[in-house]
Amino acid sequence: MRIESPREFERLGAVRIYGLQKVYELDAGPESGSPEGGEDSVVRRVSSEALHEIESQMAIVVPVRNERLKLIEGVLVGIPHDCLVIVVSNSPRAPVDKFFLEQEAINNFCRFTRKQVMVVHQKDPAIAAAFSAAGYHDILDDKELVRNGKAEGMIMGSLLAKMAGRKYVGFVDSDNYFPGAVNEYVKEYAAGFCLNPSDYAMVRISWHSKPKVVENSLYFAKWGRSSRHSNMFLNKLVGHHTGFETEIVKTGNAGEHALTTDLAMSIDYATGYAVETFHYVHLLEKYAGILTEGEGVGEDMHRMVKISQIESRNPHLHEVKGDEHVEDMIAASLSTIYHSKLCPESLREEIEQDLQRRNYLKEGEQLAPMRIYKSLDRMNYDQFFATSEAAIRAAGGTSLTVPVASSKPSPVEPTPAETAED
Repeated sequence: MRIESPREFERLGAVRIYGLQKVYELDAGPESGSPEGGEDSVVRRVSSEALHEIESQMAIVVPVRNERLKLIEGVLVGIPHDCLVIVVSNSPRAPVDKFFLEQEAINNFCRFTRKQVMVVHQKDPAIAAAFSAAGYHDILDDKELVRNGKAEGMIMGSLLAKMAGRKYVGFVDSDNYFPGAVNEYVKEYAAGFCLNPSDYAMVRISWHSKPKVVENSLYFAKWGRSSRHSNMFLNKLVGHHTGFETEIVKTGNAGEHALTTDLAMSIDYATGYAVETFHYVHLLEKYAGILTEGEGVGEDMHRMVKISQIESRNPHLHEVKGDEHVEDMIAASLSTIYHSKLCPESLREEIEQDLQRRNYLKEGEQLAPMRIYKSLDRMNYDQFFATSEAAIRAAGGTSLTVPVASSKPSPVEPTPAETAED
């Protein structure tokens, strides 16, 4: 891949947010005899071997809920072969067992591809028991099962990636119509990690365009409504603390993103549609050196947290879920900024006025806070891994024995379509 070096960045404490990087060539070929595109180059070249090396250490988590089977299969088709795929489904099991249908389709897919796929259900009692045994009770509902929500599925997927010894974990939505776009996202994750080798790194994708039909013609829109709002207010938050207006943030709602497993274990998670925007807010709260009080503030300030933003070349076409869905996304994303200790009163007022203009809030109402899950490094990994491994064995999967005492699990290779069923 040939990719632009970031032209600018904003730094707050230990957090460095790089500007949007453009991809000039999706495949720049194998290693050549002479080095090309060093750190001082305007355009950097990442060889196919370097991308493959990162992909072999990466797990891709695909959260699923009631998606068409053909869509799910298309997403799996696009994920590079050497990535471990973790499908976390929260599809209903009655009156029609859609999870069974998903498993059947994925197993059939793996027969032909020999791809490594692990399938779990979000409401699996065995997974809930693993969280309970590990002391991470906040994620469980009043029935002692994992709560509904995308963030909860991401947490499960991240833990399974760590359990399998993967160094990186990426996320891809299951409603993407273009397998080629999925393939590109994963390649860009790998390129981002190649260019920013760090234990605390994140790569976020900015869609090149979102095609829609306008007056019987395709119109390739640049920004979605939710992205516009999240990016604008995140930039206002950053600008307030640097003292300079900025447009650095382009990926406030990036569902397609990846991070090192170490970073995934160290950050808090917001529920619902707020999860991606909260990544920015929480990293600034924890590592920007602005807050002086609070749990986790000031920890590991010597670590550099690098956030890369890469603009994809493929258009992004996904399921259209209506205006109400978009409004909920906007409100949830802005809630993480609104309730942050970093947010000044003037910015809170702007957020309130914006939501009132769109009739989401009535005058005098306040934006409800989102549920926050504390970082996963508080839990007992030994207990979670042991209980989860027992569930996988009971379901007929291969053992995932990992030496957790060192906190650096050794890589294991699960067989195709391992399952941990109810």
